[in-house]
Amino acid sequence: MSNRRSFIKQSGLGILGLSLVPQLSFAKRGDVKITILHTNDMHSHIQPFTSGRNKGLGGMAQRAGLINSIREKEDHVLLLDAGDIFQGTPYFNFYGGELEFKLMSEMKYDAVTIGNHDFDNGLEGFSKQLPHANFPFLIANYDFSDTILKDKFKPYKVFNKGGIKVGVFGIGIELDGLVPKKLFGNTVYLDPIKKANHYASLLRNKEKCDLVICLSHLGFKYENEKVSDMVLATQSHDIDLIIGGHTHTFLKKPVRTLNLDKKEVIINQVGWAGINIGKVDFHFSQKDGEKKVLGRSIFVKNSSEKA
Repeated sequence: MSNRRSFIKQSGLGILGLSLVPQLSFAKRGDVKITILHTNDMHSHIQPFTSGRNKGLGGMAQRAGLINSIREKEDHVLLLDAGDIFQGTPYFNFYGGELEFKLMSEMKYDAVTIGNHDFDNGLEGFSKQLPHANFPFLIANYDFSDTILKDKFKPYKVFNKGGIKVGVFGIGIELDGLVPKKLFGNTVYLDPIKKANHYASLLRNKEKCDLVICLSHLGFKYENEKVSDMVLATQSHDIDLIIGGHTHTFLKKPVRTLNLDKKEVIINQVGWAGINIGKVDFHFSQKDGEKKVLGRSIFVKNSSEKA
């Protein structure tokens, strides 16, 4: 990979201010920057696109190089994915997801959630590939108790970065009507808003997390009343950031809306196929007792293509 370089294009920058929850104290911590890198809807795109409007974009090797360069510059980084790792190229047809999981493990993903296409080889196909994933799948609203995936996943995980506690949980889309029943079997879908609020509260109040992140495969926004990231945000408590997937929505910069407590929730999603990476920086400041957010989307371009 030394003979390759990643071309980074910053296509948007948003600056947001969020008040810290009252119980937080940074007197002994100083100022800390937490960098959240995220992807969604990779759909088995291992290589860069070779034609069409996305020609030269994407590629797992290029993404790995970009991630490594950011990790070299930043002290506290989390790498997350919002689902639909599987399905979309012959790599999935041939390897069944093994290659995707192995490469994501090499990139040291910290946590991912489950998308509807991750069921495309059924529960057995998913289970078969899990040994190749050296990262946790987080899902709070799928009950796998009556399936072969029982006890394979956790609803959330807490990370400690520079003295800042970051809680991450996963929320999935309703499978019935979207995925053939034979592929998800006896998996039970649970209300995403109720489960999101339950685990966000648990992370904020019991685990004492300074930052609460929802990995969502609900979709960004719909014209009907179907539950989406925007709907979840407005009906939530305690969530700071929703990292989305499913609708392949490319946001040049994160959007924000207010939750039930009239506090801001940040929402981001970065398209599909690994052509870009989301980067959201949270600056926790001791001086003014606030956390500020810088967000953007970074494109990954094959160095063999002209800019």
